[in-house]
Amino acid sequence: MDQPITHSCGHHHIIVLLEKLFPTTLAFNLPPPHTYTLREYERTSPDQLADRIRDAEIIIRTVVPIGAKALSENISPKLKLIAVVGSGTDSVDLQACRVRNIMVANTPHCNTSAVSEHAIGMYFAVRRSIPRCHRLLQAGEWAKHRVLINLLYGADGQAPRTCRGEVAGVVGYGGVGRKIAAMAQAIGMRVLLSGRKDEPAPADRVPFDEVIRTASVIFLCLPKTESTVNYISTKELDDMGSHAILINVSRGGIVNEEALVRALERGLIAGAATDVFVKEPAGPGDSPLLGNGVQGLNLVTTPHVAWVAEETSLNYLEILKANVSEFVNGTPVNLVA
Repeated sequence: MDQPITHSCGHHHIIVLLEKLFPTTLAFNLPPPHTYTLREYERTSPDQLADRIRDAEIIIRTVVPIGAKALSENISPKLKLIAVVGSGTDSVDLQACRVRNIMVANTPHCNTSAVSEHAIGMYFAVRRSIPRCHRLLQAGEWAKHRVLINLLYGADGQAPRTCRGEVAGVVGYGGVGRKIAAMAQAIGMRVLLSGRKDEPAPADRVPFDEVIRTASVIFLCLPKTESTVNYISTKELDDMGSHAILINVSRGGIVNEEALVRALERGLIAGAATDVFVKEPAGPGDSPLLGNGVQGLNLVTTPHVAWVAEETSLNYLEILKANVSEFVNGTPVNLVA
């Protein structure tokens, strides 16, 4: 039987919330005799990080990156747990945590419904050119030109498909991928579950290259790792059909942003949508997917908000509290490092 993990920091714990995500003050139900002090910040910049975590045993982060410098013993000597709000931990230096035996816990499967629904919403927005129609209608173009149905036609001259004519390729089959696949199938799409890139596909998957060539809408919902950076780049975009659209609700960097803009400009694909960017928060100076240069493209962008929902916040709160309480109790859960 596993023995509880003991901590050398005593019974009073300094907990630092680096970004205030929740509308109410966090309250942890720690097992006696443990007590805590909670310090909450609306947001924390990388420049503010060191001062705020100097005496923390537990830090809770959502956005600010936690790199090797912040994890050095002279900056965060008492740090024992990083509680990540979200499933992705690519903004935390896990190797530096392992060197110092700092635990990292995430909050998995909390945003599955919200992210999946956002992805399907993005599909409709791109396939039906809804943002472009809205923008030109507001600018008076309908009254000027009398007809704007050409907005819905792709560069190849094809009218948009309905769901029954779509083939959905799902790349990444965790909680979000499974939910997207079920939703896509429910609205009439044929679904292909992709195998991993450059690996033989198991019996219940379709080879990655075949999915890229065959799917008319590709949903990306895979974690960011060294092997998934630029997972979709020039070759994959060239191999996609001119009627295909790409939806990214995973992580920035999985799609090569410059290659995506080129593909849209050349009409190699019909459209794209992304909720994530290589650099976040992103502005026109940070990403080729933003700014005046892409205004005429069938491109939909949202500022990493796919996860936002009442259900998501309640799930995050429940699992975050459990992660902290179980850590203090010596039985940590949801560890990724």
